[in-house]
Amino acid sequence: MTTDSATDVFEEHRALLMGVAYRMLGRVADAEDVVQDAWLRWSRADRAEVREPRGYLVRITTRLAIDRLRQVQARGEAYVGPWLPEPYLTEYGDTAPDAADRAVLADTVSLAVLVVLESLSPLERAVFVLREAFGYPYAEIAALLDRGEAAVRQLAGRARRHVDERRPRYDVDPVQRRELTERFLAAAGGGDLEGLMSLLAPQARLVGDSGGKAKAPARVLYGADKIGRFLAAVAPGAAPALSVRFLEVNGGPAVLVLSGDKPDSLFQLGIADGRVEAVYIIRNPDKLRHLSGR
Repeated sequence: MTTDSATDVFEEHRALLMGVAYRMLGRVADAEDVVQDAWLRWSRADRAEVREPRGYLVRITTRLAIDRLRQVQARGEAYVGPWLPEPYLTEYGDTAPDAADRAVLADTVSLAVLVVLESLSPLERAVFVLREAFGYPYAEIAALLDRGEAAVRQLAGRARRHVDERRPRYDVDPVQRRELTERFLAAAGGGDLEGLMSLLAPQARLVGDSGGKAKAPARVLYGADKIGRFLAAVAPGAAPALSVRFLEVNGGPAVLVLSGDKPDSLFQLGIADGRVEAVYIIRNPDKLRHLSGR
């Protein structure tokens, strides 16, 4: 296999590998590092012995991601304030999957699910990602992870129960989410408390992630009244100096707020039954840097 063909094969699978690594880690930079390490191993491998490149590459990427996740957990780094995953662009362009596949991919990459996945063990997370996001059979997952199929089924069942018990159930219809996001943005930008209250579910919550590097609530805010008053108070004063851009992030519409050409914040809504159940705001500049120029 020539260098060019080795590169072509890897590039053909890059999006899949990045999808696996990001769902495993919830961190774009770490996922990119894992995919780069997978490329280095692929480029040095005896590819004449590789009968199925896709499986080989997924196996390498998954194992590297497990190792990286174990390192992160072992360091036990303290994070200032609430934590959210780094936003991950999921705009498919001309390669958009069909509606059913898109719903599955969106659900397994959503901010809410990735927060829940943080509480799984690395092996549980790997099994959940490969099974739920990418539909791998248990036997193939067992081969990828060098585990018995019975053990993999047990890990999958435990992970699925854990996620199902904890993840919020949000609507994934992109048209409805975009329309509600636009209305919510207009109400917040105009300081329209009544408009915000009409959109927020009574039990809504607001999660602001700044990592201690920007202004954001130090704790999760609960309740429509508290969230509405907070947004109505802070958003209008900043509006004249900022511009906004819609992106598809983590499987749904999101708003990137820019100060000049520099990302200031990103927000996304969790919507259920036509009401806003969650407001996610990411202001940690380290998590927004890769969105520059988007």
